[in-house]
Amino acid sequence: MEITTDIAVIGGGLTGSLMALASANSGFSVCIIDAISAKTQKDPDFDGRSYAIAMASGRMLKALGLWEDLEAGAQPILDIKVTDGAVGEHPSPFFLHFDKYGLDEGPMGNMVEDRHLRSVLQSRLLDNENITYLGGRRVEGQATQTTSSVLTLDDGGQVHASLVICADGRNSTSAKIAGITYTGWEYAQSALVCALEHEYSLNGFAYQHFMPSGPLAILPLKDNRCSIVWTETAENARAIITMDNDAYLDVLKPRFGDFLGEIKLVGKRFFYPLDMSIAKSFIAERVAVIGDAAHGMHPIAGQGLNAGMRDIAALSQLCKEAKERGEDFGSQAVLTRYQEWRRFDATALTLTMDVLNRLFSNDSSLLRNLRTIGIGVVNQLPSAKRTFMREAAGVTGNLPDLMR
Repeated sequence: MEITTDIAVIGGGLTGSLMALASANSGFSVCIIDAISAKTQKDPDFDGRSYAIAMASGRMLKALGLWEDLEAGAQPILDIKVTDGAVGEHPSPFFLHFDKYGLDEGPMGNMVEDRHLRSVLQSRLLDNENITYLGGRRVEGQATQTTSSVLTLDDGGQVHASLVICADGRNSTSAKIAGITYTGWEYAQSALVCALEHEYSLNGFAYQHFMPSGPLAILPLKDNRCSIVWTETAENARAIITMDNDAYLDVLKPRFGDFLGEIKLVGKRFFYPLDMSIAKSFIAERVAVIGDAAHGMHPIAGQGLNAGMRDIAALSQLCKEAKERGEDFGSQAVLTRYQEWRRFDATALTLTMDVLNRLFSNDSSLLRNLRTIGIGVVNQLPSAKRTFMREAAGVTGNLPDLMR
């Protein structure tokens, strides 16, 4: 098998799928190479994984014609409450509240379930005449020629593309094949991810509780359910994930509280060791990296997918503009523009998440006092809160056209 295409996307997860659709929407032929089969990607079962889609990212989904199939199952994030404390203590009287009236444009974002987003993306990939989908295939080699790159697959097939986009996750194998290296470090933390069904409604409220072992995010879903991203020390997390459901809930409940009444686990439980990685370059010859393959960040504010969507919007726009000018869209000149647009912003965001985690994930009495004061002060400053809200919504800075 030999395929010739404008753009080859390596990785068929959310970021890779969105990159393929954005590129096809701009008139490019695309081949997406996915190590996972299409059947697995379209699995309709609820497993508890969900994503906070920021306002700007929601605009992109609308521009690509995807939101119409996602809106019915999406839960708007109307309010966010941030607190600092510890297990066994009374809640701090100081908190930070971002409410729905702080932005004129609407909710800061929406919670979208993984099963809905993956299914919609997979259907659109398979239906798009500009996209060739290769499921269950891996890239084993890459050779760069004057005007194209040649990818060799594990079945012996080859894909010839003017531009290769790596979207295969942190410390991307395909990026390393292209000579891109990474810097970063592991955290002594792991994330426990699950979903709960609860007695009382969250009414669109999201909560972020900062505790010494790491943050606990409670994110609203439809039908009295919520998504939990629970950061613990690596040692504790390894022990907790092996527990049965009842024991797991016994550990979670003192952290979660009883404000939603009776709770029970629904769907699967997940466990992710946490680290940070940043590509030293977002580009190589006829290669660009996006999403986690470019910047793997701490999930403390749920910005990972949103940052990846900014990469996609920026890169697809630059390629489209280059093509319209008759320029080689896979050339070093075009890719350099992408790196100049995205690398500083993405790296700054990744490092900010790292600093926030270090500031809040500790039991230093001095830092706890400073955090308490800081949270209380910011909550009394409407202009400061509005600035934070706009950052979280992704509507600041030099936005690509798809996010305007």
